Amino acid sequence: MENLIKKIIEFMGFGDFRVELKPEEKRGQIFIYDSPNLVKDNLPILVESINHLAHMVAKKNNESSVFFDINNYRQERENLIAELAKAAAKKAVSTKESVSLPAMNSYERRIVHVTLAVHPEVKTESFGIGKERSVVIKPL
Repeated sequence: MENLIKKIIEFMGFGDFRVELKPEEKRGQIFIYDSPNLVKDNLPILVESINHLAHMVAKKNNESSVFFDINNYRQERENLIAELAKAAAKKAVSTKESVSLPAMNSYERRIVHVTLAVHPEVKTESFGIGKERSVVIKPL
C-alpha cells in the first residue's frame, strides 16, 4: 500500500513528501512539503481522494483498508471538533438550553459523541438526514 500511495502522490506532481505507514493501526501519515499553499487550500479533498483510492485498492485486493492523514489535517480537525463540543456543552449547561452544532459527517459527529460521553451534565443526540445530520447537545 505504501508504494501505491507514493506513486499516487508522485503522479499528482509532488516530489518532496514522506509516507509513514502503521499497518497494525490501519493508519498512515503523509507529509507533503512542496507547494504548501496548494496543499493547504486543498487538504480536505486531498485527504478524501487519497483515502478513497486506498480503500478501493484494498477492497479490490481483499486487504484491510488503511486510513491516511495528510499534514496532520485530520488530527487538527479532530481537536477543533472536540473543542467545539466542549464549548457547546459549557454553553448548554450555563444556559440550560439545547445547543445545535453545524451539520457534520458521521466521523465528526462520532468525535462529538465520544468527547462528551463522560460529561456528567449533558447528553448528545444526532438529528437530521444525510448531509444535514447534526448533533444537539442537551443539558440534563
